[in-house]
Amino acid sequence: MSLVSASFNTSAMGDYGYDWALVDVETSGLMARRDRVLSVAVITIGPDGEQTGEFSTLLDPGCDPGPVEVHGLTAERLRGAPTFDQVAGRIGAMLQDRVLVAHNAQFDYDFLAHEFARARMWLPVSQRLCTLALNRQVDPPTDDMKLGTLATHYNVPQQRAHDALDDTRVLAGILRASLREAARLDLPLPLVTCPPRAESQFTPKPPKTPCAYRNPGRLTSDGPLRQGMKVAITGETAHARAELVGRAVVAGLNMMTSVSRHTSVLVTNEPASGSAKVRRALTEGVPVIDEHTFLRMLADVRPGTAHEATVVAAAPMAEPEAGPVVATADSAPRTPSAAPVQEAPVPGVPTLPAAAPGVPVPAPRRPAPSVGAPEKPLAGRRVLVLGGVHADAAAARTRIVELGGSAAINLSASVTDVVLLEKGEGDRRMSRIATLQLPVHDIHWLSAPTATAASGTAPRAQEPHVMPRGGVIDLPTAHGGPAPEWYVTAGWAPQPDCGIDVVAFLLDEDQQVTFDEDFIFYGAPESPAGTVRLLTGGPAEQTIALDLASLPPATRKVVVAAAVDGAATFGTVGAIQIGAALGSSGAPLARATLDAATTERTMLLVEIYRRGPVWRLRAVGQGYDHGLDALARGYGVDIAD
Repeated sequence: MSLVSASFNTSAMGDYGYDWALVDVETSGLMARRDRVLSVAVITIGPDGEQTGEFSTLLDPGCDPGPVEVHGLTAERLRGAPTFDQVAGRIGAMLQDRVLVAHNAQFDYDFLAHEFARARMWLPVSQRLCTLALNRQVDPPTDDMKLGTLATHYNVPQQRAHDALDDTRVLAGILRASLREAARLDLPLPLVTCPPRAESQFTPKPPKTPCAYRNPGRLTSDGPLRQGMKVAITGETAHARAELVGRAVVAGLNMMTSVSRHTSVLVTNEPASGSAKVRRALTEGVPVIDEHTFLRMLADVRPGTAHEATVVAAAPMAEPEAGPVVATADSAPRTPSAAPVQEAPVPGVPTLPAAAPGVPVPAPRRPAPSVGAPEKPLAGRRVLVLGGVHADAAAARTRIVELGGSAAINLSASVTDVVLLEKGEGDRRMSRIATLQLPVHDIHWLSAPTATAASGTAPRAQEPHVMPRGGVIDLPTAHGGPAPEWYVTAGWAPQPDCGIDVVAFLLDEDQQVTFDEDFIFYGAPESPAGTVRLLTGGPAEQTIALDLASLPPATRKVVVAAAVDGAATFGTVGAIQIGAALGSSGAPLARATLDAATTERTMLLVEIYRRGPVWRLRAVGQGYDHGLDALARGYGVDIAD
């Protein structure tokens, strides 16, 4: 019996009715460019909610099946199953002219795209919908966003977790319930446009050999090369470039593809060539030597200072530190400083707890008020601000956080109150807010708020910790095993006239990328080793996924930033909401709502950085008037003019 046999109320669903193709894949690993699909299931549903087709099969991947303890698919069980190219035509026919739906849809989409390319076929998908991203918008009162948790919340029976067909049937029930919630809240669907794809390479790009030594600075006129020096080469060389690089790496040098103010020396036989690297070296005062001198100096490279090893810690950090050093809203645009930024203390906020292997980490509880101190009046409330100019709306959201509340930027099931500023009553969401019977207040309510019970809202067992701008938390670690993967998700109000790009920079002690591939953006959405990835959940949501345990020792900080595409500014975009969660389906353990001023085109959102033996996360919210290219150059990325 189909779990989707009941049809939608099409008159109530309005614009939410599409032809859907629900997909689930079980895979031999997590990297689509390397690992293979072991089983696949597809269910098709019409705009009325009626199931129109179903297909599932095991697949022979021609490789080790990977984590059998997760998916239960042994090599013996897969032996004799069809290969993907033998069923690609049937799967493609079910996907054609339908919206692909999956839970964590980019994962399933990427694996299918690579499998279709291996079969020398195009993946016939032009749009996808992620039920994980959709439920982040709906924001139901669940402890996480896992498929099983949502199934329980929406009363969808689940029989066999990690079985592709059963997971797809469960997904069908979750989709139908989620669409009803989206329609009730009048939320736009987070549809992602999928351009045609055909991958020609299926093995990971080999990562640049990480340098084990810190940069000792520039080469002096009479000094030797030292391990860790950043060296760039430009122009024609007598020896093969690969040979020069290989010998230098073996000697402990850090070979770069670009020149920045942190480059130790530029090697070139054509110092008058006027190449971009030569011009940059002259501008920055970087020493220049020829190939012959470089080879001679390679014979006597002096020892360097190794990067500090990262120790997994179970204990919280000690004392809080001095106040924050942050730019004011109207500060002039500048290149990000290499000087370390002091941290803002968060009085009374405990370190997030450490996690035992296999045990989920609970969300941090709000700190208990001290004896005799009243609890903040908006604790546990989620408040949506409508109307007003940007500065007034930003001030209202800041006040909400000061009062212990969480500032929402979109209407969702977790919103408990609405504050109207000037012209806020004209917001298109007001009619839906009235239907939901949410309490509506004017700006004076924030002077002395009284929290009344909101109709239709249900509290979570654990609420995310609300971080102010400059707030810092210690990230939980795992005892006796690698730290879990963290997902930092940025969301904003849908923008009809501009796009927003979320990016990440992997920085060393000098606040510089080690090489250009340490810049993660829409054109290069994954680091070579796959430790940092950019994921798109919809037109108003993007995520940076970080495997902190696998980052090289040279990476001391990961900066997550956002840039407005085109001439628009963050003054028109409004606030950016940040959520930090363990794993792709985790509910946010911490949340921040960040407002830049009126003219900024780029914004630093969060920093994840090493502090002694632990990783910390800081909510930054600092904007700049310049574009993404200038921001990237400031971190040492070689951007072509």
